[in-house]
Amino acid sequence: MLINRISMIEAGSIWPHLYKKFPIPRLGVVLLGTILKNHGFDVKIFVEDISEIDWSFVESSDLVGISTITSTAPRAYALADLIRKKGIPVIMGGIHPTFMPEEALQHADYVVRGEADLTFISLINYLRKGSPNINDIKGISFKDSLGKIYHNPIPDLIDNLDILPSPDFSLLKGFRSNNIYPISTSRGCPFDCKFCSVIQMFGRRYRFRSVEKTLIDIKMAIKSSNGIIFFVDDNFSAHKGRTKDILKGMIEEKIKARWSAQVRIDVAKDEELLRLMAESGCSTLYVGFESINPQTLKYYNKKQDLNDIVNSIKNIKSAGIHIHGMFVLGADTDDIETIKRTADFAITNGIDTVQFMILTPLPGTPFFFEMQDSGRLIHMDWSRYDGHHVVFKPKMNIEMLQIETIQAMKKFYSWKYIIKNFVNLNFYYALIGLYGKILINKTLKNIGEYLESIHSLSFEKTV
Repeated sequence: MLINRISMIEAGSIWPHLYKKFPIPRLGVVLLGTILKNHGFDVKIFVEDISEIDWSFVESSDLVGISTITSTAPRAYALADLIRKKGIPVIMGGIHPTFMPEEALQHADYVVRGEADLTFISLINYLRKGSPNINDIKGISFKDSLGKIYHNPIPDLIDNLDILPSPDFSLLKGFRSNNIYPISTSRGCPFDCKFCSVIQMFGRRYRFRSVEKTLIDIKMAIKSSNGIIFFVDDNFSAHKGRTKDILKGMIEEKIKARWSAQVRIDVAKDEELLRLMAESGCSTLYVGFESINPQTLKYYNKKQDLNDIVNSIKNIKSAGIHIHGMFVLGADTDDIETIKRTADFAITNGIDTVQFMILTPLPGTPFFFEMQDSGRLIHMDWSRYDGHHVVFKPKMNIEMLQIETIQAMKKFYSWKYIIKNFVNLNFYYALIGLYGKILINKTLKNIGEYLESIHSLSFEKTV
């Protein structure tokens, strides 16, 4: 098969939400595109949340790769169906096809499961040359001529992430200097939160790029951007000594950046680490608080308590760093008062921005299997598995969980929040609050139709 031109697509989200305003491309599709370019292919990357697809390039491609998470799977499938009708083969990958490969194979010619950095190019070479033998390519799912499905063993996790190239964002259509530049310094997470799919995809073993390679990636980002970067590691400070070395390197080499990262609350127990973060340009830490309900924290297997959360907020803010607090609502141990108290807690403790997400059973997670086995999944409209819709039968009232979560967002992003930040010249946060208020009011008006649909589905399953 002749393959020269390849399109890589990251499917976009369907439903609006507050953080769609600030899209950050997932690195998987960009990294694969970079690897293909380095092997001599003519490649372009399209991330729908950033720019429209150039269909003239796609339709002239010899092959198309599509990456998707669970909430974008319906859109990814629609794109794959459209492209295959034009006679162009499609390979699908990403976290959702990894755990739902047979479903994905209804729309794609091949599925690449798990870490695809090495296996994807092997599959391309098989399609071009007939070698290596497809049965020897780990992580590939495919159908034979009779329609029988085969799932090759999942590939080994990559130990040394330094073998991977720095992602080339010039391949990504519409990516501009004012976009937030994502950087990955590690994979995996040593913790095991019940609802998280990271461990299932990337393992509990913490793997990382060297400090030297990471600093090179950061410098490349600064050259091609406005200096705003986001470390997309699932836990940027999982290995604190290494994180400190990166930050010291940024300071010593006078790298001017404004950066953010995802961390756990234990980062706030290390005064030196917080100081280095502030000195190196950290503007915001995205902290997975998850809950203020002690029973829910145990249910989530978070290994933290409310005092830890309160102290972490104080310490992070004392270091001059903003906090984006992430909370997950709707566990069996929660009730309506939990949601209301969470909003009050976030306001009272001065958290700068928040995400109040509805607990979502993502395929591959322990929570998904628990809900599936107990018959508590309401539906599998994957587009609603975005953390903003109730998709399982909680212990509390379904409608109240849905509405009160939105109301909690509305309470946080109030006129008081907007005016306070405007008066204090925090125009960025004032605009976030204003945009959030508009979107939340719109969501409240439109959520009734969804609630009616899931009410009938939930009722049907109980009669």
